[in-house]
Amino acid sequence: MQKLLQNTLVFLLILTNSIVVFSQEIAPKVPKGYFNKKTLKIAYFFGRLDLIERDFPLPEGIVEYKDIIYRTIDSTELKLDIYHSKNISKPAPLLIFIHGGGWRKGDKHDYLRYLVDFAQKGYITATIQYRFVDKVKMPGMILDVKSAVIWLKENASEYHIDHTKIAVIGGSAGGHLAMMIAYSSDEPDFNSDKDSLFSSRVQAVVDLYGPADLTTEYAREHATIRSAFNKTYQEDSTIYDKASPISYISKDDPPTLIFHGTLDDLVPVKQSDWLEEKLKEKGVPVEYHRLKGWPHTMDASVKVNKYSQYYMNRFFEKYIPKN
Repeated sequence: MQKLLQNTLVFLLILTNSIVVFSQEIAPKVPKGYFNKKTLKIAYFFGRLDLIERDFPLPEGIVEYKDIIYRTIDSTELKLDIYHSKNISKPAPLLIFIHGGGWRKGDKHDYLRYLVDFAQKGYITATIQYRFVDKVKMPGMILDVKSAVIWLKENASEYHIDHTKIAVIGGSAGGHLAMMIAYSSDEPDFNSDKDSLFSSRVQAVVDLYGPADLTTEYAREHATIRSAFNKTYQEDSTIYDKASPISYISKDDPPTLIFHGTLDDLVPVKQSDWLEEKLKEKGVPVEYHRLKGWPHTMDASVKVNKYSQYYMNRFFEKYIPKN
């Protein structure tokens, strides 16, 4: 009888472990990229490149708070959207998404896929506006996004936010702004809300192909970057240095997750190579996914988006875990 009970317990233990193993999400393979931009365009033309949906009805069970004004400056109202599951009953980590567009265009709605998918996973998600270069130059948009972080901390209790567990995520120009939030939180020049009890410090950052160093020859002569400043690099090099995330990296900065494609002809992949090198040099935890054969905005691809979300979720579970 005792032997039968022992065998039964062993069987149940094996069965339980098997269920746990099979229930774990299988890591996606590295998405196979393209030989060059020409083969990429051919794949797109013949419908062989599946793109994510950018606009779709919200699933049942997701709550949306739309167009909340977080800052009014120079008669401009800056807004943000918040999403979470209806089942949220206690404070949860916050993921703040910042859209790209060269600091001159883009919409906070652009990251709806991420916002909804991570809200369904139990996170609070937010997406924010900031002023464009037609209204303000650097560091104006940096001050905007930092103000959004502080506003979300100040109003955390209204939206089930755990203000001690915040990650910022951005693509391209949004990646630049996310890194500026993460790495320059202690800089007095970027303290836009001196009266707040909160700082703009966050616990994690995800950079999707964002420019980390605006002082390189390519960067400072690029029309998009030059348009973000009142002066050229030759007229005032210090403002380019002060707007470069890589200038502020120190050992106490938040863990960083990087995604960049080798076919990126807008933000060279070298930018992320240098970023990883500097983070490692300073002892900041960093994970870098250098995807061969993928261009700028590569996460618009279904395959790359799925791959990125898997590693982002794993990164968040490690550094800002849900209770």
